[in-house]
Amino acid sequence: MYKNILWAADGLEHAIRIAKLVPDSRVEIIYVKDFSKAKKRERCKKLDPVIKKFDQADVQYDLIMKHGEPGPAIVSYTNENQFDMLIVGSRGLNSLQEMVLGSVSHKVAKRANCPVLIVK
Repeated sequence: MYKNILWAADGLEHAIRIAKLVPDSRVEIIYVKDFSKAKKRERCKKLDPVIKKFDQADVQYDLIMKHGEPGPAIVSYTNENQFDMLIVGSRGLNSLQEMVLGSVSHKVAKRANCPVLIVK
């Protein structure tokens, strides 16, 4: 079922719960950032609480760091790999911004080649 999960942002508790439903499931955590604007140590510190929660829940995970714009980078990684599900946060854009710009979650949901769970 959902044995190979990609988790992009937000909905951490849902990713853990879904992963725990299927024995031997694995979550890949994708972190997309403009590396030129953040130091490696700062990036890793932001992920410490996430890693801690996966460890405490005894859920297998891998950490993938990508450079670039979040939407295209997430879609590209998702479609290059065989995921059973992608979990991404909805992010709080207002309706006008979402209509004009499109949110990351909306772009990802339209272009990903697997089921997408958008979490508020």
